[in-house]
Amino acid sequence: MARLPYADLTNPATKELVQQITAERGSVIHLYQMLLHSPVIAHGWLTHLSGIRLKSHISGALRELIIMRIAILNRAPYEADQHAPIALREGITQAQLDALPQWEQHPQLYSDLEQAVLAYTDAMTLHVQVPEATYQAVAQHVDPQSIVEVTATIATYNMVSRFLEALQIHSDDTPI
Repeated sequence: MARLPYADLTNPATKELVQQITAERGSVIHLYQMLLHSPVIAHGWLTHLSGIRLKSHISGALRELIIMRIAILNRAPYEADQHAPIALREGITQAQLDALPQWEQHPQLYSDLEQAVLAYTDAMTLHVQVPEATYQAVAQHVDPQSIVEVTATIATYNMVSRFLEALQIHSDDTPI
């Protein structure tokens, strides 16, 4: 159970934001139900995440591979629960998802770019600083815009998982 009660979605002060979240996401998931305690943060979060998820030029499959790896590394089950179906829709295979905890042992399941991005994700998530060789492995496959988008995606979803886990937001919480 979450550490805080979820925000009241019927609060008149957040009505427009709740409508916007519903329009953009289909529903107000637990993450946004918690963020709505601070409408300004919820709005900024929605705008930022929409840019990462909907306007980035990196493929949806690569984005979801990053997100799923971060969920594993940060022990963030809510993030994994939310994104596993999206990952499959975006073209990640079930075999790739199953092998993701030990992706280095299954190089045949991942392209050279995917392996480079997974190593980059691991470095950013676990160590913050990225070794030059790890960075160069990604840079040889993509342009500067994609490097920025991959880096921003990794940074953003580390933020998401840390927020979720600090407040103990989980899929089995009782919805409002």
